[in-house]
Amino acid sequence: MHHPTQRRQVLVQGLALGLSVLASSSRAQAPAWPSRPLKLVAGGPGSVTDIRARWLAEKLGEALGHAVVVENSGAAGGNVGAAQVARAAPDGHTLLMTHQGIAAINPHLFASPGYDALRDFAAVARFGIGALLLAVPAASPAQTVRDLLERAAAKPGALNFGTPGNGSPPHLAAVQFMRMAGFEATHVPYKGGGAMMTALLAGEVDWAIEGLTATLPQVKAGRLRALAVTGARRDLALPDAPTLAEAGVPGYSYIGWTGVVAPAATPLWVVERLNREINRIASSEDGRRWFQRISADAGEQSPAEFAAFVQAEHTKMGELVKAAGLRAE
Repeated sequence: MHHPTQRRQVLVQGLALGLSVLASSSRAQAPAWPSRPLKLVAGGPGSVTDIRARWLAEKLGEALGHAVVVENSGAAGGNVGAAQVARAAPDGHTLLMTHQGIAAINPHLFASPGYDALRDFAAVARFGIGALLLAVPAASPAQTVRDLLERAAAKPGALNFGTPGNGSPPHLAAVQFMRMAGFEATHVPYKGGGAMMTALLAGEVDWAIEGLTATLPQVKAGRLRALAVTGARRDLALPDAPTLAEAGVPGYSYIGWTGVVAPAATPLWVVERLNREINRIASSEDGRRWFQRISADAGEQSPAEFAAFVQAEHTKMGELVKAAGLRAE
């Protein structure tokens, strides 16, 4: 007669064997993936998410053996594209290049954004984290942050600033800047980062805060002037640009990020494969050089780490939106 402990061991071993067989069987029966081109939804043309999505799409397509096609959808602060991905078939062929606005700001800004940021998506991989840049057109009389603040103080409310949209990460960064520096300016929201950049280059707005991915090339080309970075340390690509804290706004710090998510019910093994490929691309020598060129860190995370990061950002940004009294326009 078997001892009870021995019987339990046999049962546990049998259960483990059964699960491994089931897992192998389900993997064997799973459809081939990918079986067709993937779609990666991003913001408007020229936006930070668009730039990052297009670079990743080429590399990821090579790794998976199927093209990854970028589809631009920047309407309503990214809500339209996010809702589209949330409703897509969870088969690993539709992805979203998400960002702070979609994942952490819009849920607090819009009464009904069209998706649940925490429940409708499976976190795949963080892909880029870094400071933003306070910039002015090259023809602006403001040479420094102090110059800009003095102009604002001389004519309260006369200056205006552009953003990719109401409640976008650059908008929140700008609101935080104005509150901490003690001045006001008129908000001019545009439909996406590309449209905002066009307006800033044309001098239609006096200043803007936007990701270094989008602004750095314009600064290098002499079309924009960098006044300060929003992070806690200076950027290697712009060593002469102080942090906002150094430039006269003590304690200021704002960091932006982007990442890839999929519809919530996407199989875990597909999510994990995507995570491995994206992190491999980001950490490769080519990836490191590219992130250095756009003044960002890859910020690789596992799916679980990225999910926890998004949850924390969701809470933090909710508090900022509430404190600033922002509402969707």
